[in-house]
Amino acid sequence: MDGRSRTILPLLSSYGQQAGSACLTSGALVFVVLSLVALSCNSSRVLQDSDGNSYAVKVMSDGRTWTTDNIRLALPGSYCHGDAASQCLRFGRLYTWAAAARVCTRLGTGWRLPTDDEWRQLAKGYGGLLGDSEGRAVSTDLLAGRPSGFNAVLGGNREADGSYARLDEHGFYWTATESDNEHAWIYNFGRLGLNRHRGGDKSMAVSVRCVEGR
Repeated sequence: MDGRSRTILPLLSSYGQQAGSACLTSGALVFVVLSLVALSCNSSRVLQDSDGNSYAVKVMSDGRTWTTDNIRLALPGSYCHGDAASQCLRFGRLYTWAAAARVCTRLGTGWRLPTDDEWRQLAKGYGGLLGDSEGRAVSTDLLAGRPSGFNAVLGGNREADGSYARLDEHGFYWTATESDNEHAWIYNFGRLGLNRHRGGDKSMAVSVRCVEGR
């Protein structure tokens, strides 16, 4: 190993989790360094929000880096299902659409609420939506405990009138894509698979995942 490699390796060791979000390669790097960078780029890492909550993040099959835990940061417009703190620990918080857009940016530079198209591309990597998958509910692979590691949960929702519903039956997730001034696209996990709906009332509160990058 030459002197340049001996210099780079300690830097990679200290670089740790950050390497996954800013991996660079160069023709000048020796093979062993390239291998270490590749391993770091494909591994999971952990983010922490200002409340001290930790979130696993992972590069999924669509090539994007997603949070693989539901967001739990307390903001105005966010709630625990049934107003029970224990449900926030289990399922994450439920956010109105406006609060969902804000909370992703609080994870750090480059983090944001995913679009409808990004959710759909993610689903395609695991068989697509129920209507797209030729009868195979393959996107159940995105549910908690499945090999994908995405770990979607059935956290229910808070209705616009303040009532709570569908816990352990459905997991709804916001997209950044509006369908009109009062509604946005949402993705709906059930035990049979994943669907999408254009009529998510922006004043209801549902779960949030965030994506990194443009």
